[in-house]
Amino acid sequence: MSHTVLLTGASGFVGKAVLERLLAKGQAVVAAFRQVPVQVDPRVTVARIAALDATTDWQCALAGVDTVIHSAARVHVMNDTEADPLAAFRKVNVEGTLNLARQAAAAGAKRFVFISSIKVNGEGTPKGRPYTADDVPAPADPYGVSKMEAEAGLRILAKEIGLEVVIVRPVLVYGPGVKANFLAMMRWLDKGVPLPFGAIDNRRSLVALGNLADLVVTCVDHPAAANQTFLVSDGEDLSTSGLLRRMAKALGRPARLLPVPSRLLEWGAALLGKHSLSQRLCGSLQVDIEKTRSLLSWKPPISVDDALGLTARDYQEKTRK
Repeated sequence: MSHTVLLTGASGFVGKAVLERLLAKGQAVVAAFRQVPVQVDPRVTVARIAALDATTDWQCALAGVDTVIHSAARVHVMNDTEADPLAAFRKVNVEGTLNLARQAAAAGAKRFVFISSIKVNGEGTPKGRPYTADDVPAPADPYGVSKMEAEAGLRILAKEIGLEVVIVRPVLVYGPGVKANFLAMMRWLDKGVPLPFGAIDNRRSLVALGNLADLVVTCVDHPAAANQTFLVSDGEDLSTSGLLRRMAKALGRPARLLPVPSRLLEWGAALLGKHSLSQRLCGSLQVDIEKTRSLLSWKPPISVDDALGLTARDYQEKTRK
């Protein structure tokens, strides 16, 4: 069935991939941008939205829309300079999201697909004991709290006004154009820098950009997705050292990994005030996607090695320019 989809955050890392996937499926798309790109696919109807908060008027973007995919958000930042970070996250991620959902329902939209975050579940798991979609939320930072509150508000709206709500919680997303720590990791490997991560025996779930986009688009019209929460990953969990070795292979570089004990790394990170970085490098965070697989008959279409290869080639092309 063909739908008209409003996609917010269409110029973002995830939003761009979702837009490409929607167009590949022949969906009619209204793409909301804060800053409209110079070049936009002619198949896309453009809506310029200046801000995302409780006062945003979405009327111009919602005409004829059946489904909303809400990708726009105030994203997690490492060193937040806001005096009250939680208030800043709530303004965009909670109030802005619920305002859009109410207006979407009033305009006749039937489904609202919300891209949330695994941070709603928490920051880490014991190895071999993954999060599930039905676990009690335990967010540990303002970003995770704001996403949890947005989810809760959407579920209330679903009951009150009949809007079908689908919540997707991704783990760390990587792919062409990735930034932050994943990009730094590729730079280290590409330069042949010896890294002290050869003895880390954790397990981390990751999700390739193409896999996440495929699942989000699946949720646009799959009947079993209505009013469900889904976790998403590549379906293969890696240790930090294993990820680095496979990324190095994708880059065509040797992985120079030194077998420094994890406890020594954690101690050093604590001395430097880098506990959160230590948690991501040494700790485990796994998700169970069996519900996603079984309820939606979905499986990740891209393997880890293929996704790492795409990411590596994109990085190498950009560094040659």
